Amino acid sequence: MMISSTAQQRKPNIVFILADDLGIGDIGSYGQEKIKTPNLDKLASRGIRFENFYSGTSVCAPSRSALMTGQHTGHTYIRGNKEIQPEGQEPLADSITTVATLLKKVGYTTGAFGKWGLGMVGTSGDPLKKGFDEFYGYNCQRQSHRYYPTHLWHNNKKIVLEGNNLQQKIHYAPELIQQKTLAFIEENQHEPFFLFVPTVLPHAELAGPNDEFYQQYNASFPETAHKGNDYGPNASVPGYASVEKPRATFAAMVSRLDNYVGEIVDKLEQLGLSENTLIIFTSDNGAHREGGADPRFFNSSIGLKGYKRDLYEGGIKVPMLAVWPGNISPASTTSLLAAFWDVLPTLAEVSRVSIPDFTDGISILPTLTGKGKQHKHRYLYWEFHEDGGRQAVRSGDWKLIRLNVKDSNQIIEELYNLKDDPTESDNIIRKHGKIAKKLGKYIDKAHRESPIFPLIKQ
Repeated sequence: MMISSTAQQRKPNIVFILADDLGIGDIGSYGQEKIKTPNLDKLASRGIRFENFYSGTSVCAPSRSALMTGQHTGHTYIRGNKEIQPEGQEPLADSITTVATLLKKVGYTTGAFGKWGLGMVGTSGDPLKKGFDEFYGYNCQRQSHRYYPTHLWHNNKKIVLEGNNLQQKIHYAPELIQQKTLAFIEENQHEPFFLFVPTVLPHAELAGPNDEFYQQYNASFPETAHKGNDYGPNASVPGYASVEKPRATFAAMVSRLDNYVGEIVDKLEQLGLSENTLIIFTSDNGAHREGGADPRFFNSSIGLKGYKRDLYEGGIKVPMLAVWPGNISPASTTSLLAAFWDVLPTLAEVSRVSIPDFTDGISILPTLTGKGKQHKHRYLYWEFHEDGGRQAVRSGDWKLIRLNVKDSNQIIEELYNLKDDPTESDNIIRKHGKIAKKLGKYIDKAHRESPIFPLIKQ
């Protein structure tokens, strides 16, 4: 495959779009039948679709930490959703290098638009201190539970949204963030840029304007109203509002996300940038069941076991699409085992910067381009620090899950062969003790205890 002359002259732009709680089965190219996602389906037809791609873990902040740092949750700095009052989460430390830091050092203009969740403004985890030239959106993931928030952040400036006071719903935050996203492309079209779009769609709450996205589903599904924490005198920031038609609203939010992806692609094409831009789309974890969401109805996990917060496949296996004209073959698929911590070394190689030693990832550029030898993981590893603590490892077709790991007297182990049992229905640990023991050693090797996020009781 020939690389275009444009790509040879200038480093490629990189656009990384991260959906929030989008299940692997929520888009058409992975089997969704009830929700229309034509723009994402077009990405799949123009590029490569991963069949075995995994998030950092099954919940927001640690998954994003794995993405940004190139380290799995046994090593990455943020391993849980640890809230800081009055706003923000546990910040990434000063010493932490992110993928944006690396790209900025080799001449990329960097921007993040959406939800951060890795350190409040002014802390060591402020996105402006983690390699980004510009940030606009929700710094705090707790604030992002509301789609009509009281404020957003633009760099270190608090942008008060007049009229949004948790009683009125005037400004829809995703639309404001999308406008800034498109403006970043326009303003930086003449030099290489890294655009990180950690959208808040379609995370709960289920909310949005009564517009064409909603109307196309308004009468499509049987509905049961969801009662939540409504806007008004008693509203709290992290609440989820009531919704009369949760299925139609969720479908509308996915279609809105799809439309935003289409607008980004259109902007790149209008400016003549699409031929020299790598676009990657994925999700931060599996489908959620909050705020009235009904992932079973939409088959959001494509029949896989589990949802958000589970280390079963439905909680961590996510969609992954990549498009790069002239470099990635159209309508291709791969069964390569890959995960969030592979993104940093991959983008380092794409941008021609040395891959740092600290990463747990491997570059998947050979799989993207079909050129060179693709190294493979011996295993993939995950941690989840809530609900008693969970660990999981996948090696080839085998997967071992440990539950209740924070209490050594209550640990439960489950072993599955994903080739024979992709839905993790038959725990065969009693039949394959030697394999379970081998995978258990991988778990023990992968986990390095953290004083901030302790997992193993000493």
